[in-house]
Amino acid sequence: MNLIPVIMSGGSGSRLWPQSRALNPKQFLPLVNEQTMLQNTVARLDGLDAVGAPVVIANEDHRFLVAEQLRQMGRSAEAIILEPVGRNTAPAVALAALKAQNSQPATHNDPILLVLAADHVIQDEKAFHLAVEAALPAAMEGKLVTFGIVPTHPETGYGYIKAGEQLIGNGEEGVAVQHAEPKTHNSSLTSIYSVEQFVEKPDQETAQGYLASGDYYWNSGMFLFKAFRYLEELKQFRPDILEACEKAMAIQSQDLDFVRLDEDAFKACPDDSIDYAVMEKTTDAVVVPLDAGWSDVGSWSSLADISEKDELGNAVLGDVLLHDTRNTYVRSDKKLIATVGVDELVVVESDDAILVAHKDRVQDVKKVVEQLKAEGRPEVSLHRKVYRPWGAYDSIDMGERFQVKRIMVKPGAKLSLQKHYHRAEHWIVVKGTALVEVDGKEVLLTENQSTYIPIGAVHRLENPGKFDLELIEVQSGGYLGEDDIVRFEDTYGRT
Repeated sequence: MNLIPVIMSGGSGSRLWPQSRALNPKQFLPLVNEQTMLQNTVARLDGLDAVGAPVVIANEDHRFLVAEQLRQMGRSAEAIILEPVGRNTAPAVALAALKAQNSQPATHNDPILLVLAADHVIQDEKAFHLAVEAALPAAMEGKLVTFGIVPTHPETGYGYIKAGEQLIGNGEEGVAVQHAEPKTHNSSLTSIYSVEQFVEKPDQETAQGYLASGDYYWNSGMFLFKAFRYLEELKQFRPDILEACEKAMAIQSQDLDFVRLDEDAFKACPDDSIDYAVMEKTTDAVVVPLDAGWSDVGSWSSLADISEKDELGNAVLGDVLLHDTRNTYVRSDKKLIATVGVDELVVVESDDAILVAHKDRVQDVKKVVEQLKAEGRPEVSLHRKVYRPWGAYDSIDMGERFQVKRIMVKPGAKLSLQKHYHRAEHWIVVKGTALVEVDGKEVLLTENQSTYIPIGAVHRLENPGKFDLELIEVQSGGYLGEDDIVRFEDTYGRT
């Protein structure tokens, strides 16, 4: 058996603005501990038997974030497949299944895929492992397994799975899945049930009925099945999706750690979820209950629910002072936040924005993001600190004809060979060593030394040392936009 994790990392997380931005969404943020949510998802696989390197499905704009966060963990991916456009989960899983099959030896070309979201929280990893292990025999026999979260309250923000009869596995060499007596739901949470129905997000009264019946689970969006079986079912129910994905993969190209698809072929692929395309139509869907402290962290209130709280129900992170405050979530990145006489609020500060919302209205944060997008404001996409494959920069001040950045370059990394038509740059090294090339001439700078890059000069910055390089860049000129870059050569394949 070869178990390949497939990590879906294409979301935007707009309900977690201002922390989550289009170019740095929630799966790449350390929201629940020191690791990012993507890193937690990868680390959660440790302890599973015969698990291979993951296949990560990511947005083109996030490629270097994925690669860097895996590198920080000392991990590598089987592949990082870049979607030129988002086409939902059914095509994404098809891409992973095709890649997994092609990556296996001829004698082991039907791997089992464990499909996970990059931005979920699972607090009880042992229970997660037990559920996966319980599901493996059914997956090996050709079933399409989904994991249903045991509900803790009548949630209206999730879809539900109605479980049917309990299924029992027996036999030593294989597992023959047979019908047993109707389930009681007092059985072990590692039991397997047939899927009777997938249902949409309910209203409050309906959700209460689901919870009381014991027949329903939250739809987690996590799956386990053979790559061949998924593609077989997709071919039966949505051959148009499979055909488009096969065409996109047929003309793939390898670029560093990344698999690039044929853009035109993938853009022609229909947009559909794995639930609608396959799971609701197949007769081989089964559900394994999972009670493991799961959350999709879909809003600030859901993050508050899983956070440690004080005796008044407050959860805080960062430099925070509370007075006469109850049931409130406060998160500070840098500034001191003080609250007085408030209840049931969410207060979140980032480097360039502050959100204040009532807990009952946090789902409407996406409407703020829509307004920012309509107005063309940068806060919808970027933080003040922007990550690049070579490191990061932080825009610490800006005026009409100047901008000041703090730049960090990783050891051994270098920026592209480039020039600017509208701005000059002054660089002052504050930490580490910089190798600077200007119009073909190189100079080595150390702490407290500086250099000047005239308008139109062809230049490059490199960190030849073993420690981070930090410098202050002062730009001056009539136009300071990031699109005033002409690249002549780039290690990272950017144009």
